[in-house]
Amino acid sequence: MNTVTRPGLRERKKQRTRDALLQAALELFTTQGYEHTTVDEITEAVDVSQRTFFRYFAGKEDAAFAVQDIAHTRFAAAVRERPVDETPLEALRNAVLKDWDTIAEAVEQVVPIELYLRMCRLTESTPALLAAHLRRSDEVGEEVARVIAEREGLDVDTDPRPRVAVAVFAGVIRVMERRWGLSEDLGATETRALTVRYLDAVGPVLTEKWHADRGAADTPVNARGPQNT
Repeated sequence: MNTVTRPGLRERKKQRTRDALLQAALELFTTQGYEHTTVDEITEAVDVSQRTFFRYFAGKEDAAFAVQDIAHTRFAAAVRERPVDETPLEALRNAVLKDWDTIAEAVEQVVPIELYLRMCRLTESTPALLAAHLRRSDEVGEEVARVIAEREGLDVDTDPRPRVAVAVFAGVIRVMERRWGLSEDLGATETRALTVRYLDAVGPVLTEKWHADRGAADTPVNARGPQNT
C-alpha cells in the first residue's frame, strides 16, 4: 500500500511563512502598485525580517511570479500527461482546458484565485512586470517545446515543429491575455470561456478563408460560450 509522507512540523511552518509572505506581497502589489511596494512593507505585514523574505524569494519579482510559476509547472506536467494519440496542439489545448480546475486548485492552495487574477491584470499594466512575464513565458515555452518533442520522439534542436507548435499556442494565449487584461469583471469562469474562444480560432485562422465570418469577432464572449471543450 502506498503511503504519503506528511511534511514535518518544521517544513509545514516554513511553508506557512512562505505562503503568508506571498499573499502579503500580492495584496500590497495589487492595492498600492508593484513599484511602490517595498520588501520592508511585505515583511512588516507578516511580522518577519528581511532576511526571512530573502530566504524564500530572490526579490520582489520572484514573489510577484511565484504563483504563476506554480500554474506554469502544473501546465507543463499536464502536457506531459496528455494521451500520446493527441496531436501536439490538441495536447496543449487540453492541458489548459481539461486541467483548468486542477491548475486552479494548485493556485488556491497558496492564494485565493481572485488575488491571482488581480495580479495577472496588474502584470499587463505594469511595464516592469510585463517584461518579466514575457521573458518567463519564453522560458516556459522552451520547456514545453522539449516536452512536446519528447512526446513525438523528435529532436527539438533539429526539428522545428515542436517550437513552432508551442509558438502558435503561446501566441494565441498572449492575445487572450491582452484582451483579458482590459476587462475588470472577468473571473475564472469567464477567463476559461475567453481562452476557449481564442483557442477555437486557431484552426479557422490557419486553414480557412475569413470573408464569411465578418462580424464574428464582435460577438461577445459570453454570448458565444465555450465550444468543443
